[in-house]
Amino acid sequence: MRIVVTSSEAVPFAKTGGLADVATGLSRALAAADHEVTLVVPYYPRHVPVDLPCPEIGTTVTVRVGQKVVEAGLRRAELPDSRLRVILVDQPMYFDRPGLYTDQGHDYQDNCERFVFFSRAVLEAVARLDLRPDVIHVNDWQTSLLPLLLEVDYRHQPGLQSTGTVLTIHNLAFQGRFWKWDMLLTGLDWKHFNWRQLEFWGDINLLKSGIVTADLITTVSPTYAREICTTEFGCGLETALGHRGDDLVGILNGVDTDVWNPARDPRLARQYDISNVADGKAVCKTDLQRELGLPARHDAPLFGMISRMTEQKGFDLIAATAERHLQHDLQMVFLGTGQPHYENLVRDLANRYPDKVAAFVGFDEGLAHRIEAGADCYFMPSRFEPCGLNQMYSLIYGTVPVVNAVGGLADSVVDATPAAIADGSGNGFVLAEYSPEALITQVDRAVDLYRDSNTWQQIVRNGMGRDWSWNRSAARYVDVYCRAHGRHAVPHQDG
Repeated sequence: MRIVVTSSEAVPFAKTGGLADVATGLSRALAAADHEVTLVVPYYPRHVPVDLPCPEIGTTVTVRVGQKVVEAGLRRAELPDSRLRVILVDQPMYFDRPGLYTDQGHDYQDNCERFVFFSRAVLEAVARLDLRPDVIHVNDWQTSLLPLLLEVDYRHQPGLQSTGTVLTIHNLAFQGRFWKWDMLLTGLDWKHFNWRQLEFWGDINLLKSGIVTADLITTVSPTYAREICTTEFGCGLETALGHRGDDLVGILNGVDTDVWNPARDPRLARQYDISNVADGKAVCKTDLQRELGLPARHDAPLFGMISRMTEQKGFDLIAATAERHLQHDLQMVFLGTGQPHYENLVRDLANRYPDKVAAFVGFDEGLAHRIEAGADCYFMPSRFEPCGLNQMYSLIYGTVPVVNAVGGLADSVVDATPAAIADGSGNGFVLAEYSPEALITQVDRAVDLYRDSNTWQQIVRNGMGRDWSWNRSAARYVDVYCRAHGRHAVPHQDG
């Protein structure tokens, strides 16, 4: 198939979260499966690695945004060991900024204008480069206007008459909601400002436009696909999603195993796989403890957490239970940034329990890999989690996750009951409810089972033995693309 994937971020060009990993990981997997794949992203000159060439290709696109006529250049880039083609839309007025969406914690006031421009620029680039896609795959609110723009303004263009569209919702909480007069920026007739399309409680909602217009919608896990059709998780869009019925598909994200693979991870003190995981993790654990100033102990289970320090990620539960956990003979390590009171919490724990707790407020990619390899358990008790990637990184690295049963966590982590351990499915510890008591119960279980080396190693192998790569997920996306394309394919006529 000819596939165009577009996203507001993608590794290694720019990243604020899992969207960037997914955009690149899925695109690479599709290209490796012999599909013709083009990934289109904005060019953020302050975020692209200095050693990554992104030369201009000598082609420009011109886009009308409200009363403005804006021109952008196109650049290209290549990723090592990949057939993926990457096109970057270069418009400094919109994308040469300190942050991708915010600066010093505040959204850019022209975010609507920036991504209306980008959505139109993607369609212009597709036409100018004669990509003739069978499907365009858009991601989250930043590109969700594209399916409606295609239907209204671009469907007649050569190469786009039979193009299907797929929208992936990575996190429904972020919707691209702006005041109604930003409707003028879209270039669309006001007739589209109605409750069935763009209008949402008097504002415009870019994500909603994609939900009601894209041929098919996917979310990043089967459980999250069910959750977002409920009042509790639907963020006001549950009715619009419910109307899509079988057009809404949940596909669990994959992991880029070229990056996350303990057998060839250059950041580790020792590389390992399922055949020598016990010895390999022991070396990595000692290395991590020494790096963080913790006593090098193998008898004490080490719990890691790499996360935004927010309530969504379960830090309210960590705050309520940390003192209780530390009554055990265990260690904890935290890496991330977030709300100041949670940053202060982990710093305070590290100061008061220097032999048990280490905290790194900030981010370090190498340290993240070493925590995944060196920890025995991984905290991920999220209040909600559309998919989550760190629990899958942990399973690949033989680190046993402790999770809440929501979204992709419920789809990837199976509680380690005796029966589940025996049948090869039990690979973690799952909270029965979102509460401090439930987290305490699961940490207590983990500490007890850690003392039983044979059982613990079986839990570890259960997690490592499953395929978490993008290969399985990419095949499911191809099925969705074929359905979307089929809705616009022109029947062949003989004679």
